[in-house]
Amino acid sequence: MLNRFKSFLHLSWLLAGRMAAEKRRWWGKQPSRGHGFGVFYGHEHIPGRHERSGGAMIKFQDLNDRFPNTVSHPDILYLVTSALPLFPEVIVRAAKRHGALLVLNQNGVAYPGWHGPGWEKANLPARNLLQQADYVVYQSRFCKESADRFAGACQAPWKILANPVDTKVFTPASMSPPGLRILLAGSHQHWYRVRVALETLARVPDARLTIAGRLTFHSRQSRCLEEVNGLAEHLKITDRVEFVGPYSQDAAPTLFQSHHILLHTKYNDPCPRLVVEAMACGLPVVYSASGGVSELVGDEGGVGCETHCDYEQDHPPDPVALAHAVEKVVSALPYFTQQTRLRAEQLFDVRPWLDHHERIFLGLLTKESKQSRDK
Repeated sequence: MLNRFKSFLHLSWLLAGRMAAEKRRWWGKQPSRGHGFGVFYGHEHIPGRHERSGGAMIKFQDLNDRFPNTVSHPDILYLVTSALPLFPEVIVRAAKRHGALLVLNQNGVAYPGWHGPGWEKANLPARNLLQQADYVVYQSRFCKESADRFAGACQAPWKILANPVDTKVFTPASMSPPGLRILLAGSHQHWYRVRVALETLARVPDARLTIAGRLTFHSRQSRCLEEVNGLAEHLKITDRVEFVGPYSQDAAPTLFQSHHILLHTKYNDPCPRLVVEAMACGLPVVYSASGGVSELVGDEGGVGCETHCDYEQDHPPDPVALAHAVEKVVSALPYFTQQTRLRAEQLFDVRPWLDHHERIFLGLLTKESKQSRDK
């Protein structure tokens, strides 16, 4: 707790103390940086791609390549709701007091079926930030619809920009791996995600399943593994299941390239980056057609198992339906592999995503500068 408090004090000093030392310099008047403006992501340190990280931190890595993390007197404060810094409201107040603009990247929100009791309190940070944002980037239509319903509609300009992938780094394998290899990846916070994958594998003869990422549905990793191994043994598929654990961003392309299909079992996933990463590597996606995943995969990127949108209760996909979807993909694997890669290149490459952000930043700063001159 003491370390968290020290971190809060340090961030507050960085934003408030240093920014108060001099007046804000507009990019159009005194461009002292590569783009003439600075962007701060709310975190002093952005992990390198060789470090184990995920979700929002990878977005920060992408942004940091073009807009380096500027801790001292930034012009833009860019926050992502799924990776907020400590005391975000305090940081936003300090930033705005010294002239910085807030761009909020809105991921999913808490709702009764996923979060359970206390979802209202869990959404308070997003609700407050949406009210203060100068611009909002929603990761999918589902993200916007959910945020409007459970955190409140924003009054600022907004745009939907799905999570991107570097299609020059995430590329298909030069040779297809042998057999049929299915990948389950990501952070597995709920047991049903792994359970459904194992039950699907039991219905797909001769396939192998790799479980990659953190198992967090119990407090102890060993307890998670006990439950997974117990079900695999019960289903008589132990020899067809492999665990690789957490992986870094640098290791991700090789992981995807050693498989044929991504199995994504999460219900109502807002906008999973690993889906577009897999697609860029030519992996069709078999998934629960809920949340924002269908927006990413489309008709050509894989096969979804239909369900209905329910915020009151999560609905794990049916293993029988998932197994049929796997068989459908396998029957036309070369087509799906080609179309999946093409969709990722055309819709989700990181370079247009960064271009969109540059236009957002410059547009906001130009408007603000004009308003300041007109006063």
